[in-house]
Amino acid sequence: MSTPTSLDLPDGVRRTTITTARGAFAALEAVPASGVCEREAALLVPGYTGSKEDFLAIVDLLADGSRRVVAIDMRGQFETPGAADPDGYSAAALGADIVAIMAAIGARHLVGHSYGGLIGREAVLAGADPGGEIMSFTLMSSGPAALTGPRAKEVRAMLGFLGAGDGETPDEAVLRAGIAEIWRAHLEPQVVAAGVPGHIVAFLARRMRSNDPGGLVLMARHMLTAPDRTAELAGRIPMLVIYGENDNSWSPPAQETMARRLGARRVCIPAAVHSPAVEAPATTASALTQFWDAAEAVPVRTTAARPAAVT
Repeated sequence: MSTPTSLDLPDGVRRTTITTARGAFAALEAVPASGVCEREAALLVPGYTGSKEDFLAIVDLLADGSRRVVAIDMRGQFETPGAADPDGYSAAALGADIVAIMAAIGARHLVGHSYGGLIGREAVLAGADPGGEIMSFTLMSSGPAALTGPRAKEVRAMLGFLGAGDGETPDEAVLRAGIAEIWRAHLEPQVVAAGVPGHIVAFLARRMRSNDPGGLVLMARHMLTAPDRTAELAGRIPMLVIYGENDNSWSPPAQETMARRLGARRVCIPAAVHSPAVEAPATTASALTQFWDAAEAVPVRTTAARPAAVT
């Protein structure tokens, strides 16, 4: 669970709603101080149980690179309404949401953090032929396939606690009660023990309880079963794999291997864990800006030739 260090909106950042043919999505929008956007816009997609606020520390830094930057809550996350039926939480449906949002704001660069990376690749595969609308894709602290290791065990334990571990989905009231108990008994003590300020603890509690509970279950199942689509993704567009050297979800070696298979630029951020945008905002923003500027300087490709890896 990414934990913002501040909830204050930086100068030039505002809360807004992105309206698309697939629905409305809560967002943070940042624009350059000059008001002039000379570079291509970017969309930032959060991870599981995350939200647009996970990017608060970098959105203004990214916008200072003369571009519009938008961070969203995905469908069913925090302040974005949930899906009308379970099919709305399929990987393909969430990816289609991202394609629609990018079209609505005119974004050409896509960043997916953690679970947002798994959904971002769906958007790229569905909506980006070489030289298409999506100019670049960044996987931030995300992996090639299903979550493994200790974090996977935690997600399975959560599903079991909610009564959703056997493939069944309890009714909404039962799920909401279970999520509230998970927060009270497990997550809140962890963030309090970590010294998180009270107003941010209150925000985290509100965010957790605002998520669509059915969506949380279906997204968790996808995280535990996602196939490896690296070979399909490789060579389509310029890509960046960025992660903390101490990532505790997808391992750094797994992300390094994924970057090599993708032919992607790779950045490992010293001392960061699973949320580089929070833990090392200046370094993360600089890496993204350099990558985006370089991608915009590359002539449009007409074939899916695999680029050379840059690390």
